[in-house]
Amino acid sequence: MDLAQIVQTVALYALPVLFAITVHEAAHGYAARYFGDNTAHMLGRITLNPIRHIDPLGTIAMPLLLYFATSGAFLFGYAKPVPVNFDRLRNPRRDMVWVALAGPGANLAQAIGWTLALYLMLFLGVEERFFTEMCKAGVLVNLVMFAFNLFPLPPLDGGRILVGLLPHHLAHQVSRVEPWGFFVVLALVITGVVGNLWLRPLMLFTSSAIEVLLAPVRALLF
Repeated sequence: MDLAQIVQTVALYALPVLFAITVHEAAHGYAARYFGDNTAHMLGRITLNPIRHIDPLGTIAMPLLLYFATSGAFLFGYAKPVPVNFDRLRNPRRDMVWVALAGPGANLAQAIGWTLALYLMLFLGVEERFFTEMCKAGVLVNLVMFAFNLFPLPPLDGGRILVGLLPHHLAHQVSRVEPWGFFVVLALVITGVVGNLWLRPLMLFTSSAIEVLLAPVRALLF
C-alpha cells in the first residue's frame, strides 16, 4: 500500500471515526446522567470534544500499528470508556441496559445520518468523490461500532446489556468475565470468530434495515 493511498484512507476515515467515538461515549454519559449518575458529568466526559474521549494507545497507536502491519486488513481499537457508577442509577439493573444501549444507539443514528447525507449528495449531483466516499466511510465505521459493541461479553456494551437482562445468578456469572473480557474479545477478533459469526451478519442485517427504513426518502429523491 503506497503512501498516497494511506493518506487518502486516513483523510476519509478521520472525521467519521472521531464523530463515531465521540458521540458514542457522550451518549453513555448523557444516559447515565438521565438515569441518576452524574459521575461522567462531574469528570467532564459528557462532551462532544473528541480529545476527552481519545485514548492515545487504543484510539491512535494500536489502530495505526495494525493498519500498517496488516496493510489495512485488520484494525482494532478503543476509546476511553465513560465512567459510570451503576450503583447510583435509580434502578441499577434496568438502567444499566439503557446506559449500555445509548452508545450503540448513537452509532446506529449516525449510520442513518451518513446514509441520508449520501442520498442528498447524489440528489444534488455532487461530483466530488471524496465527500461521497466519506459518507460511505461514515456508514461503515458506525455499523462496525454498532455491531461490535453489542457483542454479548463484558466489558462491551452488549455484555452489560446481557448482565442487566439475565436473572441474578446468571448475571453474576457473566459479570465475573469482565476483568478478562477485553483479552477474550481480542482473541475472538484475531481468530475471526467475532467477525464471521457476529460482526458481518449483524452489520448486513442492520444495513438492510436502514435501507428499508429510508426507502421512502430514496423514493422521494430519486
